[in-house]
Amino acid sequence: MTLARPAHPTPRERDGGDGAPGRAAGPPPALPRAPRRGATAVTAAALAAALVAAVTAAAMVGSADIAARDVWRVIGAHVLPGGDIEAGTHDAIVWGIRLPRALLAATVGASLAVVGTVLQAVVRNPLADPGLLGGASGAALGAVTVLLVGWSPFGTWSLVGAAFLGSLAGYSLALALASHAGTLSPVRLVLAGVAVSYLLGSLANLLVATADNANQVRSVVFWQLGSLAGAQWRTLGIPAAVLAGSLAVVLFHARTLNALLAGDETAASLGLRPDAARRRLVVVAALLTATAVALAGTIAFVGLVVPHAVRLVAGSDHARLVPLAALTGAAFLVVADIAARTVMEPQELPIGVLTALVGAPLFCLLCRRRLRDT
Repeated sequence: MTLARPAHPTPRERDGGDGAPGRAAGPPPALPRAPRRGATAVTAAALAAALVAAVTAAAMVGSADIAARDVWRVIGAHVLPGGDIEAGTHDAIVWGIRLPRALLAATVGASLAVVGTVLQAVVRNPLADPGLLGGASGAALGAVTVLLVGWSPFGTWSLVGAAFLGSLAGYSLALALASHAGTLSPVRLVLAGVAVSYLLGSLANLLVATADNANQVRSVVFWQLGSLAGAQWRTLGIPAAVLAGSLAVVLFHARTLNALLAGDETAASLGLRPDAARRRLVVVAALLTATAVALAGTIAFVGLVVPHAVRLVAGSDHARLVPLAALTGAAFLVVADIAARTVMEPQELPIGVLTALVGAPLFCLLCRRRLRDT
């Protein structure tokens, strides 16, 4: 199914004159058709194979290259019943360092792609991503506060909890500013989100600029640029559980996302409450954003580019789009992390810088393709 071209309503049609969403001219847009299960399954299987290949390559490549058979021998020894774990260099590198990092990259990439997919439907704006509505800036502010203060009685949970509270505060502030007379306009939500993002980002930068400990400042700045260097097996459970639960919730609301993307009138005609649905989905987006930012820092363009690229191939039905975007985002960030570790070896490039360098030109190409098709 091809990507539908966005409509261009007049300001009065778009905003209803009094700030409330207006009635668009003509009949409401049709919802996307149900996905073709065979084609979706084939695409998902191909993406899953690509993800496995990317994770394998991530475990192979580095300062000491390891053959694929040795990588899988180490994995089999730890995973299969009765596996013979051999303490040695290969086990320490593959199982102790590279594999947790690759799996964290996959989890964070999938989370950011799902957040971007959800927000683009919630606000009906193709430019929506985790950083648009204040979620990423709020999560960064919460995490930076914990990192600089050094108060973490619950270990990793303290960082994730502070990031979640900051992310939820950012999204909530954007929602509050965008609400008017009981309605929630997507246009106002985008504008409010941009303002909140700048505000919270400035507060995080202020904390860094006024910090006394130079070592802490350097680590926070590197973390803000995006880094997966701190990946450990014990920290993988949190983002994996959050991703699995959030995916289940988002897929359950796939038809709701389709209706929101088609417009508030279409959603209301199906018996939905658009504003309430937006708030529920924004909470899910906040949780995914918080875990990703807390464990990997700010990573740009994954939540923006991946949903666009997948939508060109898979269409706009979220029952199909969401899982394919998650797989694509996971594979993309694993490959990006390989490049971040090796392109300037032995120095490591911040992965957020790399994704921005790759994502910006790629997004321009996607925009040119859409403009050519209009």
